[in-house]
Amino acid sequence: MTDDQPMHMSPDAFRRAGGAILEWVARYFERIEEFPVLSRSEPGETRSKLPDAAPLEGEPWEQIIADLDRIVVPGLTHWQSPSFFAYFPANASPPAILGDLVSAGLGVQGMLWTSSPSCTELEAHVLDWLVDMLHLPPSFKSTARGGGVIQDTASSATLCALLAARERASGYAANESGVDRRLIVYGSTQAHSSLEKAVAVAGIGRQNLRLIDIDEHYAMRPERLADAIAADAAAGSTPCMVCATVGTTSSTAIDPVGAIGAICREHGVWLHVDAALAGSAAVCPEFHWLHDGVDQADSYCFNPHKWLLTNFDCDCFYVADRAALIRTLSVLPEYLRNKATESGAVFDYRDWHVPLGRRFRSLKLWFVIRHYGIEGLRRHIRRHVALATEFAEWVAADPEFEIAAPAPLNLVCFRHRGSDAFNRRLLETVNASGSVFLTHTMLNDRFVLRFATGGTYTERRHVERAWDLLRTSAAALQVED
Repeated sequence: MTDDQPMHMSPDAFRRAGGAILEWVARYFERIEEFPVLSRSEPGETRSKLPDAAPLEGEPWEQIIADLDRIVVPGLTHWQSPSFFAYFPANASPPAILGDLVSAGLGVQGMLWTSSPSCTELEAHVLDWLVDMLHLPPSFKSTARGGGVIQDTASSATLCALLAARERASGYAANESGVDRRLIVYGSTQAHSSLEKAVAVAGIGRQNLRLIDIDEHYAMRPERLADAIAADAAAGSTPCMVCATVGTTSSTAIDPVGAIGAICREHGVWLHVDAALAGSAAVCPEFHWLHDGVDQADSYCFNPHKWLLTNFDCDCFYVADRAALIRTLSVLPEYLRNKATESGAVFDYRDWHVPLGRRFRSLKLWFVIRHYGIEGLRRHIRRHVALATEFAEWVAADPEFEIAAPAPLNLVCFRHRGSDAFNRRLLETVNASGSVFLTHTMLNDRFVLRFATGGTYTERRHVERAWDLLRTSAAALQVED
């Protein structure tokens, strides 16, 4: 080796280093319950452990691995802890991790079919599998007029749906000359914040987002949506897209997609369905009802990286008519032209989302489905729903606590019967213990605690311990008061 060559790892050195990393990850899973679930790191603490400048010469691999424990782990909130009950889950599993490893090793850039045919065709096929697995409309299959593509998150899927809706509503003129009419977008007051960001990014403007009232179950009221669309159309605006949610972030409320879809069809409005968390549950036949009415949707997405054992990031985004999406997002410079693209016989997934480049994400999804099988994934979902149901029963039976929203899946919204200030102190107390991590929301202008089961390794004992901690902490706080 000459002096001007970089210090690449030899294959043997890579095997040794890779083995050490796999051992470190396996050991991390073995000891994950030893760590405080919520990071106790102070602002700037991790950076204070890092040198001011990058190393001039390469460092020993053993030192790099050691610094994972010294620098990185103390600054982590442990999303894979079985006592992580915050937000929504972000499942990781060994098959998905290995799929990501293979993807990184192959280093594929899957922007075009011709840049790696297997990358494109495996993704299209696995997403077609999921159409059947989740009881989704056959129109979403790549063998029909639609098709699926893996995005990074549901936020990106919502943006792409809105861009396609914007183009269709403008007669495909907005990309050429800008938005020259007032386009209006609709979601419920419980819709994810990514909808608000999407209207800003798409140039539609936050002032043109209508948040529709909800019912007693926190689901969108279709009659209020119909009134809003009619009023906007009468005022000379153009209703553009409705985002219905199957499983809202605050409470897993289920919007009435069928009724919303009928209104969208009547007015020629694009319907996007965001099922980021809840969509995974439909792998179980008893939860197929979650997708009632989705056959009327123009687009749909769900996140296997939330609840289907496929580590972040992996969002499955489907369209009923891929031509509308491709026409919206396709740009073809000379340096990307090739015979396969010109033949029209292949998908070029660069036309299905905002970025040009893309990773081989379908490998980890493929590994997960093949390792667990459909029945294994069903057991995974049912276990968490059963744990959440039991937790909700404990809450409902305790006179000190109350259920704050329906709990159809794996999220329980609840609160102590005390004040908002008391509930806030309760949340801070249990999180400070390091034993669990929960988050909150506001429902009916009340501070509500959220308990989301869904961790890969969460068992009944973890849920039971969390409930005991909540009760004893609440009792201690009452004594203090």
